[in-house]
Amino acid sequence: MTTLMSTPVRVRFAPSPTGFLHIGGARTALFNWLYARHTGGTFVLRIEDTDQARNTDEATGAIYHGLRWLAIDWDEGPEAGGEFGPYFQSERNEIYERHLRRLEESGHLFEDNDAIRFRSPREHVVVDDIVCGRIDFDLTNPETHPDMTIRRPDGSWIFHFVNVVDDLEMQISHVIRGEDHLSNTPKHIELYRALGAEPPRFAHIPLILNQDGSKMSKRDAGASVRTYIEDGFLPEAVRNYLCLLGWSPKDDREKIAIEEVVRLFDLEKINRKSAHFDLEKCIWLNGEYVRELPDARFLALAKIALQNAGIDTAKFSDSYVDAALATCKGKFRLFSELPDYGGFYFRDDVIYQPEGVAKHFTAQNKPRLQALRDAFAEVEMFDATSLEAVLKATAAQLGLKARDLVHPLRLAVTGSNAGPSLYHLLEILGKAQALARIDRALESFT
Repeated sequence: MTTLMSTPVRVRFAPSPTGFLHIGGARTALFNWLYARHTGGTFVLRIEDTDQARNTDEATGAIYHGLRWLAIDWDEGPEAGGEFGPYFQSERNEIYERHLRRLEESGHLFEDNDAIRFRSPREHVVVDDIVCGRIDFDLTNPETHPDMTIRRPDGSWIFHFVNVVDDLEMQISHVIRGEDHLSNTPKHIELYRALGAEPPRFAHIPLILNQDGSKMSKRDAGASVRTYIEDGFLPEAVRNYLCLLGWSPKDDREKIAIEEVVRLFDLEKINRKSAHFDLEKCIWLNGEYVRELPDARFLALAKIALQNAGIDTAKFSDSYVDAALATCKGKFRLFSELPDYGGFYFRDDVIYQPEGVAKHFTAQNKPRLQALRDAFAEVEMFDATSLEAVLKATAAQLGLKARDLVHPLRLAVTGSNAGPSLYHLLEILGKAQALARIDRALESFT
């Protein structure tokens, strides 16, 4: 377990606003946030926007939106404030100039073709990483470790320098970041020492890989947080899944409340080996969360999903909409699947699945469905129990099994071969609507 230190825990997430929020970046932010909440520390958001040619306001907004959607709130940073600002690197030039002068005065810098470079002490640097362990980096050879540039000829800053200065100025106690930054760490420690400062503790978390072992890129499925928002994932499900990419509660649980993760989370418990991203598992976990949603939130999200698909539920009574959507709960994993699963409730024209038409809308089935339609027309109490009894009785009279009528009937009223409980959906549609849909289907039979 974490030993609470005399100095407060301060961690940061420092993305560059050059594109969408990557799922790997979101996982890094989450692990920083979890550690801050576990220790009672502070989580800082800092925007590393020194690359003016690639940075965009849209990308910055996507970072804010993605973090807030995942309920990863920052204690200091843009739109939150704090005593260590500004929190945009583009606004911190005077701070960088001050530290540059300190290095110049102490003889650590030299000019090379109008660029300013840091003179390496040429020594071994030992990184005592919380996750990766103790690593000895040999920086004595200038061929493999050239003196690093910290300011380009055009006056722009190199990442290594401003990153260290910001962490120093913001009193960051722990740097929790992806393992791909591990090789940068000895360079950063050299800068800390040159500035006369104690480096923070480092924890390099495992990379996120695809199922085939390749590094997850921006083009891979599931790489963008925006995709999860648009595809109808629940933020708590995605956050839960991200917690399991490199960390686990050690008891084989997969669905775990965030409050419990905060209580159990510790940097020493992060796995050393790379995490393999499994989108299907994330979708499964989302389905478990959807299944357990309170009714009010389920209905609200379901209506939004239908609206996003161009389905207007406002034309129907609240009781009809609520009853229809209740038959869909627990039957899909993503809200983006709902329009195809239950959209038939709210469409005037049923769109039949072609494979279903070929299999069930046949000359042999037409008189059978007609007989069932006529039997339904005589039903006084058009409820699920009565309809089931009538269908089974009609099937028996025709010398058929119930399923011989169920499949063409379902296709007739929903357009699909699968969906909510047939008898309950018929009850919700109501007698007039159900019979009208059967009549329309009968006209389509071959």
